[in-house]
Amino acid sequence: MNKPIKVLIIDDEEPFRKTTKKILEKKGFEILLAESGAQAIEMLQHTPEMAVLDIKMEGMDGHATLNEIKKRSPDLPVILLTGHGGLSSAKEALMQGAFDYLAKPCDIDLLVSKIKEAFTQKIQESLGKEKSVSDIMIPIDEYTLIAPDQTVEEGIRRLKDSFTSKTAQNRLMETGHRSILVTGKDKSIIGLITILDFMNAIMPGYLSAPMSSTADSVRYSPMFWKGMFTRETLALKKIPVSQIMSPAPITIDQDANIMEALYTLIEFKARRLLVISGGTPVGIVREQDLFFEMAQIMSGGR
Repeated sequence: MNKPIKVLIIDDEEPFRKTTKKILEKKGFEILLAESGAQAIEMLQHTPEMAVLDIKMEGMDGHATLNEIKKRSPDLPVILLTGHGGLSSAKEALMQGAFDYLAKPCDIDLLVSKIKEAFTQKIQESLGKEKSVSDIMIPIDEYTLIAPDQTVEEGIRRLKDSFTSKTAQNRLMETGHRSILVTGKDKSIIGLITILDFMNAIMPGYLSAPMSSTADSVRYSPMFWKGMFTRETLALKKIPVSQIMSPAPITIDQDANIMEALYTLIEFKARRLLVISGGTPVGIVREQDLFFEMAQIMSGGR
């Protein structure tokens, strides 16, 4: 089922607000109400997707309200309602960025069609303004970094902390980094450590070596595995991370389109890319960042 379009009705006449709200809700819209320009500005925090604004209001009139709305939510479509003799005022509002204007009292079916038209145009414009890699990346100063001579024990601690300590961006809290960047003395990125790198590091080499049929059968004995995980983990504690790290991620320019980032991840079977600007690392874009963008586009595009 399609999510209803959220419409903010701004009018200082209470009967008009209530009647319009009742009719539009029956037609499948979600309605927010504001009785003044000041209240309308406050209601922007509820993220309306459309606004219907009366030009003639006491206090902050429609022109002043429209101006403030456009300062705070420049992409919010606004339909103006103008009374008899207000044509010049309505045309002035169009110059301020209003989507369209209707005479008041207006035909409700015409208002509904204008709301849908404005919303559709908004979606089409947003799809045309597809984000670049810099819009969705994790900035390098918010990522977990480690020097190559620091220990695996420290690396595990830092990666574990990245799942809980970062609060600057919601997606960090939701997913963690899942990796650590290894930095050289010149702040360059020389390697990457993932959870899989830690897992591979504690895997004894002889487990993947060819075995005789007799020795191979021993592998399935409970005694063969007993204590191995703990023993191999503890043996790794003081080893420098440079000995277990993977190569640095493939690079992508910060101005690249996010579809190029998706293509690069799939083509090279990678899970993250190092974002650069003028040769300098500025961030990381991960598979989950692209996934969240897909989810946002789908929810916003109905």
